[in-house]
Amino acid sequence: MGRVIVTGSSRGIGKAIVERYLDEDWTVFGASTTKIPFWKDNPRYTHTAIDLNVYKDPIDQWIHSLQKLEKFPEVLINNAAVFIESSISSSDDSWLKSWNKTISINLTASSYLAKKVIKIWSGLHIDGILINISSRAAQRGDTEEFAAYAASKAGMIAFVKSVARNYGKQGITAFSIAPGFVQTDMAIESIKTYGEEYLTQGLALDAIVPPSDIATLAYRIGIGELKHSTGQTFHINSGSYLF
Repeated sequence: MGRVIVTGSSRGIGKAIVERYLDEDWTVFGASTTKIPFWKDNPRYTHTAIDLNVYKDPIDQWIHSLQKLEKFPEVLINNAAVFIESSISSSDDSWLKSWNKTISINLTASSYLAKKVIKIWSGLHIDGILINISSRAAQRGDTEEFAAYAASKAGMIAFVKSVARNYGKQGITAFSIAPGFVQTDMAIESIKTYGEEYLTQGLALDAIVPPSDIATLAYRIGIGELKHSTGQTFHINSGSYLF
C-alpha cells in the first residue's frame, strides 16, 4: 500500500487519521510534540518528535531522513495546530506573542513542510496529494479571542488553492478539509471556556463531529478518489455552517 506523512499525529484528528491509514495497511510517518504515540509498536508507523514553533531545522532534518527511504511518501496531511486565546483587549505584547505563535505553527510551518515535499514530488515525478486540515473558522470566522486561529486556517486554504492551480498538470493535487467542532481535546478547552451549549447550539445534528469522519474523508482523498476536486475545501461541521 501507500505511504503518508501526518503531522499532529498523536491525538485528536491526527490520531484518527493515522489509525485509518494503518487499518488500510499504509505506512505512516507521523510527527508531533508527543514522543510516545499510542501505536508506537506498529511496524508500519514511524514517529518523529518535532516542535513546529521552531520549524525550519526540524522539518529540514525530517524531510532529509524521509528522502533516504526506498520510496518517498506520496501523501502529506498537515494537521498539527494550536488554538491559543488572544483577546484584542489584551496587551499588545501578549496579543502579538499569541498571534505569531499561532501563525507560525498553523500556517508557516505547514506551508514550509508542503513546500519541501512538493519540491521532491515534482523532482521525482510523484503524483503527490496534499491535504490541509483547516477549519470552519477559516470561512465563517471565530470569536475575537481566536481571530489568529481563523486567519491561520484561512491561509491554509489559500495555500492549497495555489498548489492546486499551479501543480495539477504535474500530477500533484491539493485539498482542504474544514471541520467544525470535533470531539477532541481542543473542543474540551472550548467547552471549558464557553460551555457545551456554545458548541452545539448551531448544529443541524445532535452532536459535534467525531474524528473518524475527518479520517474517512482524508483517506478517500489520499487514495486518489477525488482527484478532480483538487483545490476544493470539504466541510464537515454537523451542518453548522452551510454554503
